[in-house]
Amino acid sequence: MKALVVFESYFGNTEKIARAVAEGLAAHCEVTVLRVADARPERFKAFDLVVVGSPTRAFRPTEGTKALLKALPAGALQGVKVVAFDTRMDVKAVNNLILTVFSGLFGYAAEPIGKALARAGGTQADLPQGFMVLASEGPLRDGELDRAAAWGEKLAA
Repeated sequence: MKALVVFESYFGNTEKIARAVAEGLAAHCEVTVLRVADARPERFKAFDLVVVGSPTRAFRPTEGTKALLKALPAGALQGVKVVAFDTRMDVKAVNNLILTVFSGLFGYAAEPIGKALARAGGTQADLPQGFMVLASEGPLRDGELDRAAAWGEKLAA
């Protein structure tokens, strides 16, 4: 199996998660890791699994991630397994009523990424995943890199 992990990262946290997912995938398959800026939608079809990740910015994926997904033509991922992830703050830990309400209303980046991948014909390999950062610039919550690697291995199995 050939897997592609595509990510955008502002403070390095999403990149760390993407590389941990790739490490887990590599236990069972060939993996390519690309930044969103280096990814070409027409190449996605060459992979059996496409994983796309973004930090959550204003409850959505980054502009670069949205542009990449918008460039995927309908049916471009037919026969390809797809899955999405994001990095996000744990609103329960922040204990901020406004953030809690907004996250409930608008969600996080992984869900719209997953929907865009499905609109392009991809078959969901798993539910979108969120990985926690302790503040908007990080660091990652303890254990998140291990969880990401385990998730990658599960996706490849």
